[in-house]
Amino acid sequence: VQLQASGGGLVQAGGSLRLSCAASGRTFDYYGMGWFRQAPGKEREFVAGRSKDGRGTKYTDSVKGRFSVSRDNAKNTLTLQMNSLKPEDTAVYYCAAKGGGISYRVYGTLSEYDYWGQGTQVTVSS
Repeated sequence: VQLQASGGGLVQAGGSLRLSCAASGRTFDYYGMGWFRQAPGKEREFVAGRSKDGRGTKYTDSVKGRFSVSRDNAKNTLTLQMNSLKPEDTAVYYCAAKGGGISYRVYGTLSEYDYWGQGTQVTVSS
């Protein structure tokens, strides 16, 4: 599967952005999907994920209540709606796909994912 992330940009604190990840290749619902981010000088970290069947969701604690992850298996798209953005959300955001696996499970670690998009920059100014 090929992944293409988009939607990043520069926004003031308190603002919103919507990231999209378009997938091409094998049937989208074969993959568990996730969003990760990497800030300068820091390790890449899990942000949010959605299970293959769309029933399962998972968020890292720092974004709960502010971010929402969704997927449209008919359109082969994963979306991350980010509200109430904070300067500490500044990072390059990556979408990732985990092939096969359990349909309702959300995978939350880097090593579990098989495919990665190119990343999109999100910058939140204070």
